[in-house]
Amino acid sequence: MGHKIGGRGVTWDRVNGTSLEVACDESGSDGENLTGGNTDVFAHASVRLTEECAAAQVREIRGRIRSPAEQYKANHLLREKHRTVLEWLLSESGPLFGHAHVHLVEKTFFVVDRTADLLLGDPRAAGALFRAGPRTFTEEEWREFLTAANRLLRVRSAEGPEEPVAGFFRTVDGLLRAYSGTPAADVLARLATERPRAVAYRDGIDSAGPPLVPLLNPLLPSVVRTAAHWSRGGRPVRLAHDRQNMLTPERIAWIERTARRQGVGLAGLRLVVSRYDARVQLADFLAGIARSIASDELNGRGDPALAALLRPYTGASAVWGDARSWARLGPAAMESGHPAMDSAGPATGVNSPA
Repeated sequence: MGHKIGGRGVTWDRVNGTSLEVACDESGSDGENLTGGNTDVFAHASVRLTEECAAAQVREIRGRIRSPAEQYKANHLLREKHRTVLEWLLSESGPLFGHAHVHLVEKTFFVVDRTADLLLGDPRAAGALFRAGPRTFTEEEWREFLTAANRLLRVRSAEGPEEPVAGFFRTVDGLLRAYSGTPAADVLARLATERPRAVAYRDGIDSAGPPLVPLLNPLLPSVVRTAAHWSRGGRPVRLAHDRQNMLTPERIAWIERTARRQGVGLAGLRLVVSRYDARVQLADFLAGIARSIASDELNGRGDPALAALLRPYTGASAVWGDARSWARLGPAAMESGHPAMDSAGPATGVNSPA
């Protein structure tokens, strides 16, 4: 059953008139390899349209692009020859405006955040180290720290449980000796005392097997943040998500439990096949486009016009540590940058796995 708002279809519950379902997809999944993968940004996009309206919009996109490809992806829209189509899609006159959302994750900041949460239980420490580290260390040293942190938290390791711990603390101790007295040293000194927590974490993986929710996979908390966005004001939301190996029944149950615990009105999550659901195809377009635009901004090669078009879609709970790029990418209503940024650093918008 569809209801039109501004000429666009929005799905409604037949029983009580509340919003029924939002379609989701992601872009930038590299598993737990967040510092050496193919992408430096993860994007989780969601679209609230009726299937009929979404199908009509996919046909419109195909008609504008005129490509013989059987299935369109974001890279079709990102080609320079299709720039006008991309601008239309994101514009106020396009089909997604007011009916779509993107949760962004800067992967290297996610690694620092998860490390600080595991070892210190202090999300503010992540922001402090993420600001001070690149300013203090050489580029190679900062990369070495990020890689060591990624190896420490990553579930799968061919080195056994001891080496990820030893390698991380060798790196921390070396940086602490070289940069004592610097702002970065304050957090490094705290991390250096938490070897027992790191050992317990690796021993737990070794004895009990992989955890249900890997610390370094951004998908699961991103789904919760997406549900939180759409359920603001107490309106329950259901999610239809593209099939993904990470979304097992057990992890879907974890998402639903976590959402309830946080007061998020997630009424359920089901998996769909994207080629049969035009809403998910639009979410796939948006996720890929957002990831590409955000990555360009993060790396200093951004397009101001595209960044401005993306801003109405980005969420304030993004896991983002780079203030310069977030000033361009952050929600348009937050002109000062990340709404949670203060002198102590950015809030991550991520909740620790339970």
